[in-house]
Amino acid sequence: MALVWKCFSPASGWTDTRTDRSSSAPAPSTLHQAAHRASTCGPPSQGFPVGFTAHFKQPPQYMVDLFNTVANADGVTKNPDILEGNTVRSFLDKTHGEKMRFLFVLSSVAKNEKILTAELHLFRLWPKATDGPKRHHFCQVSIYQILDKTEPDSPQGQKLLASRLLSLQGSGWEVFAITQAVRDWTEDESSNRGLLVTVHGLGGSPLDAPAVQFASSRDHHESKKPMLVLFTDDGRRGASLPTADFPDLQPQDPVLPAKMTVPKLNGPRSTRSLDRLQPCQRHPLSVDFEEIGWSGWIISPRGYNAYHCKGSCPFPLGENMRPTNHATVQSIINALKLSEGVSSPCCVPDKLHSINLLYFDDDENVVLKQYDDMVAGSCGCH
Repeated sequence: MALVWKCFSPASGWTDTRTDRSSSAPAPSTLHQAAHRASTCGPPSQGFPVGFTAHFKQPPQYMVDLFNTVANADGVTKNPDILEGNTVRSFLDKTHGEKMRFLFVLSSVAKNEKILTAELHLFRLWPKATDGPKRHHFCQVSIYQILDKTEPDSPQGQKLLASRLLSLQGSGWEVFAITQAVRDWTEDESSNRGLLVTVHGLGGSPLDAPAVQFASSRDHHESKKPMLVLFTDDGRRGASLPTADFPDLQPQDPVLPAKMTVPKLNGPRSTRSLDRLQPCQRHPLSVDFEEIGWSGWIISPRGYNAYHCKGSCPFPLGENMRPTNHATVQSIINALKLSEGVSSPCCVPDKLHSINLLYFDDDENVVLKQYDDMVAGSCGCH
């Protein structure tokens, strides 16, 4: 997958380590590769929603670009196979000072969420100019889960999560898979003692400090702060997700047999006033998050087309009304006045679709989540 911005070059040298994925779905590496490259080109044309207030932190550009990769301007999923799971959360480092140590508070992750992939995103700074020839051209960067706060540097106090070679030249985002550590932390919150990053020469030899530096949460710009990105699924996503055009799907349930003829009514129709109404169908319904008071926490989209159902369900119901079997029987009972208090069927949504929302949660973490039943995909008489 590629975004439309020209600065997405496959030869940019971006790398990541991700060895613990077993799903057949496309890896998030493609997504965050595009998203991080997009952030180096400046923000996309789609900015913050109207009414976005200054008291909130600026969302990570990675998350904004990820939303634009996954969804269109209305939040509708471009392709249901783009993203694994239905929730992406970002967490900023809470250490505020300790270089090469990082701590992320994951209390907002629900117990029912399945941890799919967790990634540590670190921004590598340009190396400082040094005099004389360099003895080393590469270094070994390793990520450890801290097991014992009192002895984090000892073999007993740490657990290796990821390790790879990096060139001593260059700058940009580096991404490391730390899924197992996050699974441990979500199962036992007290075990979360953070992460330790070490830098050594080839074979573990010491390097002239500082050989490689990563941006910290205290000393560098918001756009370069260390970040944990977590891909999860809460188990509520259906087998299929909507695409941008919302095809008018046909009902899957068997309908009443055609040989069941509709009885003819004697005398004038009691539904004559409904004849002047349009039949049940879908109509646009524009939702502006500022108008309903949600723009303070929703980052994107600014709004969307929810659609709504309106129109009559006159007797007899045709197949174009997409009636349920129950609605067909109810329509006959109502038309023949066989039972008091039985109204005609109502025009309601019979297919509902999800949209993606990018928003701040209660802890001011930025979350990308698919919300079900937000769009009326089609209407019928029920």
